[in-house]
Parts: sequence; structure tokens; C-alpha cells
Amino acid sequence: ALVDAHLVMRERRRVTARVRSSNPLFNAWIDRSLADLGLLTTDLATGPYPYAGIPWFSTPFGRDAVITSLQTLWLQPQLAAGVLRFLAEHQARENSPFRDAAPGKIMHEMRKGEMAATGEVPFALYYGGVDTTPLFIVLAGAYAARTGDIALIDELWPALERAAGWVAGVCDKNRYGLLDYQRESDGGLANQGWKDSHDSVFHADGRFPDGPIALVEVQAYASAAFDTMAHHAKLRGLHDAAAQYKARSKRLRECVEEKYWMEESGFYGIALDGHGELCRVMASNAGHLLAFGLPSRERGEAVVRALDSTLFHTGWGVRTLAASQSRFNPMAYHNGSVWPHDNAICARGLSHYGGKAAAVRLLQALFQAAVNFDMRLPELFCGFPRRRGEPPTAYPVACLPQAWAAGSPFMMLEACLGITIDAERREVLIEQPMLPEGIDWLEVGDLRVGDASVSITFRRIGEKVVASAEQGDVRVVALL
Repeated sequence: ALVDAHLVMRERRRVTARVRSSNPLFNAWIDRSLADLGLLTTDLATGPYPYAGIPWFSTPFGRDAVITSLQTLWLQPQLAAGVLRFLAEHQARENSPFRDAAPGKIMHEMRKGEMAATGEVPFALYYGGVDTTPLFIVLAGAYAARTGDIALIDELWPALERAAGWVAGVCDKNRYGLLDYQRESDGGLANQGWKDSHDSVFHADGRFPDGPIALVEVQAYASAAFDTMAHHAKLRGLHDAAAQYKARSKRLRECVEEKYWMEESGFYGIALDGHGELCRVMASNAGHLLAFGLPSRERGEAVVRALDSTLFHTGWGVRTLAASQSRFNPMAYHNGSVWPHDNAICARGLSHYGGKAAAVRLLQALFQAAVNFDMRLPELFCGFPRRRGEPPTAYPVACLPQAWAAGSPFMMLEACLGITIDAERREVLIEQPMLPEGIDWLEVGDLRVGDASVSITFRRIGEKVVASAEQGDVRVVALL
């Protein structure tokens, strides 16, 4: 059994691009992160699937697996294929208020404990996540762009159409056309975004909102999902459907800009409640808007400045909630702690809106935090400000390892290096790469693009980082 496990791990590493640098500690962090992802990944009948975390979440979760796949897509796209097939196979086909299920919806989690088996809790196969379904569509589109594997899109197309149909149906019931949630049974989750604790969504004065609740970042996921569907519908000759998807995406973008922007804060509010009232709270959710390219340039840059300020940035990473907000608590699960996966998505957003240097600072901060956690980032840690000579404060019951924490350095690195892979054109685009302090060079080796591969070296020369690649079947294009 041990030999078989080693062979499986070796094969996974063989098809994953290599990352190494001039910094031995950074290399140790990257290696530990890859090893943890390997530890958490189980080979199912549908392909590899990353279980969410040890010890509390060693089971399939939908949102966690999708985000982990997005984080590592540029290095190991085969993980995304396994996740997409598994989630499509377990897509809801009927309504079940107890399980928060509806046709087309993608699962939130799967449990096999006694309480789940007897139906005392709904988590045997539970669908109470508002964002997993649009993110499933987004991952499918990103996988196709990364690999050129349109055959998988053909295989998944009925599931993708059902998923898009669920998103559209929920939007149609909302007065503003937004994607919202409200739990169907008392046993389900009260909050159904990634911050799913009971107190994570609130108004500026601390009171909890009435539902249904439309989280700000979920609108960006839904907009990106409709754009993905429009693109692939057009490729399939479904021009009317493509136009409808495109129109839905545009409406969502316009509504977010109209309803969520807080001029006095230069930031987006966290959610709209069931009465159409904005929860005027500054939370890291707005960073996800940037990661999916929703805001206007000017507003996106204002969000970058806020996330890079001491309101959010502890010195070890960005908090889930600004320090000025009414329910802020650096030891709270979602109201002031630092989550590595949240930071990775924010780093991607920062780099999209002129904040590449801020993204590099975020990568540097999380790297330094990892050094204090024995090279392994936990699910979350406390959001106290960094003080000289003191390590970050651990969150006592955090999962360690956690899949989307282990995947975080790769999404942050992708953002800092400015890498975009276009399999159809056999191109790797590199835009204004930057490296953290203490790293003079970094090599991405055996990066697979279609049926070819390329190795790219990023080297610090003076104030700039310059990319170079071996000549081969893959074009590497540096964008100025």
C-alpha cells in the first residue's frame, strides 16, 4: 500500500509544473504546499478530488475544491477535470428544502457520519452554498482556456446548462436581478457564501439583515459564469442563448456598481438584504469582485488602496473585515481573521487593478507567516497587527492542512508573475512580472501547454524582473 501511494504521488508530481527559486525557505513552502495538496487529494471514480481539510473537513466540499482547482489550474489542470466531473455527477436534480437542493445546483458538502446518515442533519449531501454553482461554471471555462480540452466541456454541457439555469432562475426572482440565498430549513446554514458562520453578514450598526441576502462577491461569480456560458454557447452555434447570457452578465455588473458602491468609503458594501438595503460594511469580499474583473477601473483602484491599508492589512495578510467595523474581532472566524485562500483571491484582484506591488507584498506576508507555521499555512489565523519579534497568532481549531490554504501560494504567485496561459494559441503571456524580496530568480519548469511544455525563468535585473524561456513549441510573450 505504501509503495502504491508513493507511485500515485510521484505520477501527480510528474504532471505538475515545478516551481523552484533562489530562496530555500520559499522552496520549502512551495514543496510543503504541494505535498499537502497531494495528501488531501483522493482518487475517485471521476478523477482526483481534493478533500477540504484535516481534521474537520476531510470529505468532499464543492466550493473548496473549485477554488483549490482554480488556484492550481496553471500548474496542474488535471485536478480541475476530476473536480468538475465529480460535481456534475452529484448535481441536484430535484427540490429538497431539507438539503437546500434545487435542480441544477452544485453540492456544498458531503458527510458520512451518524447524524448525517440518520437525517438528523442535512449534510449527507447538502447544497446550501450560493456561490458553488456559478464557480463550477467559471472553473469549467477556465479549464477549457487553460487546456484547450473542449471535449470535457461537451461532456459537461448538460450540467453546465442546468447550473446556469439555476443561477438565472434565482436572479429572476430577485427584485434587482441579483443572485441571493435564504436557507430553506432550520438545520441548514444561515449564511451560504464562503463566510458561512451565523454572524458574518451584518449591517454597519451590527444588526443582522433579513433575507434573502445578495452577497457582493457572488454577483461577480455569477457575472463571470454568464460570460463563460456566453462564450461556449457561441462556440456551439447557440447565438441566441449566448446573447441572453451576455445580457445577464451586463445587468449584474451594472447593478453591483449602482447598488453596492459606498462613495463615502471608496469601497463596496458586503451585501444587499431582503429589503434592498445595503449592508454598509467593509469586508474582504470586495477583493473577490476585483479578482473576477467586475468593477470599473477607478473604483477597483480605490478598493486596492483600502485592502493595502492598515484597515485590512495586518502585516501577515489581509483580514476578512476592516478593523473599523462594528463586529470586528481579530479572533473571530470570519470577522477579522486572516484566511490564506481569501488573500490569494484578493492578490489576483489587486494585480488586475494596478496593484501588482500590493499583491507581491501579500505574497511576502503570507510566506513569512508560513515560516512561523512550520512552512504550512493553516485554514486561518488571527488578525492581530504584526509586531516586531512576535509570530502570527494561531486560530486554535483551524484545519491544518487545508486544501485552499495549501493552494494559496500558487494563485498569489500566478498573480505576481502575471502569467496567462492560452492553450489554443500555445502561448504563455507574461505581464509585468514581480518577485518578492529575497528571491533573485524563480523557475517554472515543465509547464504544460497543450501537448507541449516550456520552462520559464524569472530573474531580477536591477529594479525589474525579466522572463526568459527556452525555444520550443510554446510561445512565451512578454507584455509591456
